[in-house]
Amino acid sequence: MKYRPSRRTRRFGFGAAAVIVVAGMNGPALYRFGSEKYHNYKINQPEYKADNGHWDVVNVPEEYRINTIHAALLHTGKVLLVAGSGNNAKNFAAKSFRSVLWDPEKNTYKNIPTPKDLFCSGHTQLPDGKLLVAGGTQRYEKLQGDVEKAGGLMFVHNENPDKPKTFPAGTRFTGKESGKTFVSKDPVLVPRAKKTTSARTGKVRVTPSTARVYVEAVRKGKKYQTGTEDNFRISGLEGKDKRNFYGIAQKLSFDKKDFQGIKEAYEFDPEAERYIPVDPMHEARWYPTLTTLQDGRVLSVSGLDEIGQVVPGKNEIYNPKTKKWKYLPKKRFFPTYPALFLTDKGRIFYTGSNAGYGPDDKGRTPGVWDLKSNKFDVVPGISDPGLLETSMSVLLPPAQDQRYMVLGGGGVGEDSRATAKTRIVDLHASTPRFKDGPDLYAKARYPSSVILPDDTVLTTNGSGDYRGRGDSNVLKAELYDPKTNSSRAVADPLVGRNYHSGALLLPDGRVMTFGSDSLFSDKANTKPGEFQQQIDIYTPPYLYRDARPKLTDTGPRTVKRGGTTSYGTSRPSAIEKVRLIRPSSFTHVTNVEQRSIALDFQRKKDGITVRLPKDSSLVPPGWYMLNAVDKKGTPSEAVWVKVPGKATTKSQARD
Repeated sequence: MKYRPSRRTRRFGFGAAAVIVVAGMNGPALYRFGSEKYHNYKINQPEYKADNGHWDVVNVPEEYRINTIHAALLHTGKVLLVAGSGNNAKNFAAKSFRSVLWDPEKNTYKNIPTPKDLFCSGHTQLPDGKLLVAGGTQRYEKLQGDVEKAGGLMFVHNENPDKPKTFPAGTRFTGKESGKTFVSKDPVLVPRAKKTTSARTGKVRVTPSTARVYVEAVRKGKKYQTGTEDNFRISGLEGKDKRNFYGIAQKLSFDKKDFQGIKEAYEFDPEAERYIPVDPMHEARWYPTLTTLQDGRVLSVSGLDEIGQVVPGKNEIYNPKTKKWKYLPKKRFFPTYPALFLTDKGRIFYTGSNAGYGPDDKGRTPGVWDLKSNKFDVVPGISDPGLLETSMSVLLPPAQDQRYMVLGGGGVGEDSRATAKTRIVDLHASTPRFKDGPDLYAKARYPSSVILPDDTVLTTNGSGDYRGRGDSNVLKAELYDPKTNSSRAVADPLVGRNYHSGALLLPDGRVMTFGSDSLFSDKANTKPGEFQQQIDIYTPPYLYRDARPKLTDTGPRTVKRGGTTSYGTSRPSAIEKVRLIRPSSFTHVTNVEQRSIALDFQRKKDGITVRLPKDSSLVPPGWYMLNAVDKKGTPSEAVWVKVPGKATTKSQARD
């Protein structure tokens, strides 16, 4: 007898077949859905968090969301987020410049009036706790083909030794040969001519002074460009000024116009929560690096100037006491945003890391720079030396060891190459030389690295190509242990972060990440990218343990170098080490501020007494976070300590 399936069986068979067909058609989507659900389940398990940490999204109200380009932790515990125009030409044209002050503990926000476009400025911590912000954007770039008016550099000359003169924006320059008129876009001060008298003959010699200003043709069109050098009359001058003041320019054309910098500088006051103008720099700078020196003064290096050229090795120092700038006597050239760290004896170590602009064969070799003599001792051995642009550099903890790590990086400009190399150098070695460390999680430009209180280094994100091209964002993070020279993967970040992104340590031991400015939003590079305004918080594994040390504190303290101070704690015997960590100031893969200093300490019955090192090149003046770390590697929340530039009396030991 032939078997005939029942109606119910047939219905079940048809349904099962349909499910199989549908599942076959949607298998990848169902697999992704299931994988995502399982991933979300796994990363939220207590055991996973204890091993790998956890990421959370910060709830930022809409009115406070900005294109965060710069971030700096202040001694109030708040974070200054700076966008300026936020790499948005429309904002720049509208003079819409943004800064937001964020309190991570309370998750509150405040809009801060921003006086200039501080987009792509430099910044560093000052001894009194203010943040020095210098440079920024004078003009956005225009690519060849988008330039509507001929323009370029005008050298304005002054042959009068007794009279400087400022020419306002809008001053007209007319060529004697071409008859074509160009207009200055910014004010320019032309100093007095230099007058010298010969001691032998008594003859007076006058050397004309010069200043530079960017000019554009009055009208649009190719016929208004010039092809050769010309002398230019300056309109509005009379009498001797007509002869003493004049312009000289080479070709004024439709070539690509790079970003241009500004000279303005400000101190951000964390107490008043506002920008305070100080004397401008001598040089306009866009993409400069600011490095605090051992006496609290600040070195300002590189950047694009007021005509879009890399500042030609003219470096200057800011004195926070006088609020004025002074040139270094000798020049030294670096590409933009060079990674320059204060090191032993007040010298500067250039790791080779940089970001953005400069020739590929000049100023890119790592070495130790003596500011007094201008001597530069090359440090050899770095691997992938042509892939140092957009690499990250870190002074490995503890800072006393003077070991530096360079992570990832890519080729100069829009080069598609990237590297997974990490390179380590010990400056205390008899002959310092870079050696390779463990490879990063992937080939990555723009990785962000943060020193943690337990002496590990968190590195996260980056992209395998220039600005994330080809959907190359890297959703990976790792912890590096300098003691064992090994890395391990930790929880993956929530979003991709490349150009214009960064990360910094918060006082409670967590890490914030911000920004990202992908060029495109698709793998085919056909759709423009959008700025990533999301801020995330990474909670390291050490905060998922049962308990953490606690330091009892009556408030911020001032402790001189070589001095001591005491803190109460319930279990002094559990304290393994104490670290003094300088608050970070991060932008463009550059954070030369962060350093973690090992402190000598003694356990007492009810607390610990710590002693600060005496070396000012190890502990430059300013505010620091102090963490006690137990034997499991769990840090306390930070307490704030101010290290003054000079010794304090006993009565000033606590304030």
